[in-house]
Amino acid sequence: MRKSRISESQIVKSIKENESGRKTEDICRELEISRATFYKWKSRYGGLEASDVKRLEELEEENARLKKMFADLSLDHSILKEVITKKGWGLGNKSN
Repeated sequence: MRKSRISESQIVKSIKENESGRKTEDICRELEISRATFYKWKSRYGGLEASDVKRLEELEEENARLKKMFADLSLDHSILKEVITKKGWGLGNKSN
């Protein structure tokens, strides 16, 4: 994902300004963004504080790391399972 030129704290600040009565068009013009972008941010960051946004980002990074770890372990598991099956070392084989 592309890194925004606007920080999460600026996003939260602009959403708070909008909730306190400032017009969406003025905020969008100042930040040089579209209204669609602003509403996308509002749906994602609405109701959050700056510290909550930082925690959300940390959790997303951890989640991505865990997904990658799971994918690697699943691949290792399937490779080992295939080797065991091809070598005939499975539980069904009593030739030991």
